[in-house]
Parts: sequence; C-alpha cells; structure tokens
Amino acid sequence: MVAEVNQGGEMVTAVLRTVDPTVPVKEVRASRGKWLRAEPVAALYAQGRVVHARHFPELEDEMCDFGPDGLSGGRSPDRVDALVWAITELLLGRANRPRIRNLS
Repeated sequence: MVAEVNQGGEMVTAVLRTVDPTVPVKEVRASRGKWLRAEPVAALYAQGRVVHARHFPELEDEMCDFGPDGLSGGRSPDRVDALVWAITELLLGRANRPRIRNLS
C-alpha cells in the first residue's frame, strides 16, 4: 500500500498497522503539486500503457475534470491523486531501483 503522509497521513499507516501489523506500507510525501505529479502518468495513458479493467465512474469523472487548479468548484481530486501515486509506484517507481541480473 502507498500512503501519502504530508498532512497527518501517518495516521493512515497507524490505522493500517493496527488492523494488520504485517501489511507493507510505503509512505510517500508530496513535494510537487498534483498536476505536475500526474503528468508522467498521463503520458502512460497516452501511450496505451495504462487501461482500466472495468468502469470507475467517479474516478473517470475526476480525471475529466482535473486541471492545473484541481477540480472545478475547488474540490480536491482525491481519486486521481490516489491513482497517480499507485501508478507511479507500480510503473514508474521502480525505474531508478538497482536491478540484479544473472549473467550465466
């Protein structure tokens, strides 16, 4: 699980660990705005590297409404933000990690 810990997010990790102390939780801290964090993920969608296995109407509505200033009406794009963190971890987060190759 990935949990953003910027504003009290440590509570999320604490609650998850209360339910299951063995659950792996990666704490992430936002250092850039949501729009900038979403750009690499949007590129993956444009390349066809990300597709949804079923319909997620609330998420898809947020994705369509999301812009540099968030959502219309000043709402926060919570679903989009969670999606961006998840895809970043799954598809982009491993790019800079060391790899072990078997040379034999």
